[in-house]
Amino acid sequence: MRVDVFFGAHQFAAADVANRVVAVIDVLRASTTVAVALSNGARNIIPFESTEEVVLRSKSFERGEVRLAGERKMLPVPGFDFGNSPREFTREAVEGKTVLFSTTNGTAALVGVQGARDVVVASFVNFSAVLTLLRTALHGGEDVVLLCAGRERQFSLEDAACAGRFVRFLTEREDAEVMLNDAARAALLIERGYGDSVTRLFEDSAHGQALMAAGFAEDLAVCAMLDGYPVIPIYHDRQITKLGPERER
Repeated sequence: MRVDVFFGAHQFAAADVANRVVAVIDVLRASTTVAVALSNGARNIIPFESTEEVVLRSKSFERGEVRLAGERKMLPVPGFDFGNSPREFTREAVEGKTVLFSTTNGTAALVGVQGARDVVVASFVNFSAVLTLLRTALHGGEDVVLLCAGRERQFSLEDAACAGRFVRFLTEREDAEVMLNDAARAALLIERGYGDSVTRLFEDSAHGQALMAAGFAEDLAVCAMLDGYPVIPIYHDRQITKLGPERER
């Protein structure tokens, strides 16, 4: 069994994810926003690489059925209903709606994963729920990939620490040997320096600092809520839905 980490969507080849269970991590903020939106009743979330694709796809929906969401350089896209702040995705705003979503890093990482057995969206806010799925995969003999979205094709401290937390909990009580790639070992070392101190992690990370400077400090408080939104978002057939009785794995 293997647990591999990749620090960016540009670092893996198709063979690295083929037939594996892949967790895509973009803690600040796309993964968190997805978990919040699904927890608050969004029907589904459809990720896109570009904002132009969002606008084009929205034409196939009745306006009342859909919400447009996305950001570029942390800021909301003009004309969209929401940016990428998880605080915007309240139950009143998204319940029963399809969310068309494009962000600088997270959605590009998601749509770039091809050929995986399952793709799940992971963050601190749904850590334990996703961990359960990944543990089940390992126990079934499946390899796991933790894909850090990063920030504009660069290494992201907060995504690496979140990946390291998954590595720690996936391997610490595992009877069988779990092989790790070098990036997984590095992520584990980073996580050991922070543990549950997610707020301090965000204060140290370049992206966290940039979000605070841009006026999104309250978003960081939401993103730091360990297990605050315990859903398992599954990306399948080009849409993200919540795993549950109505959507079994």
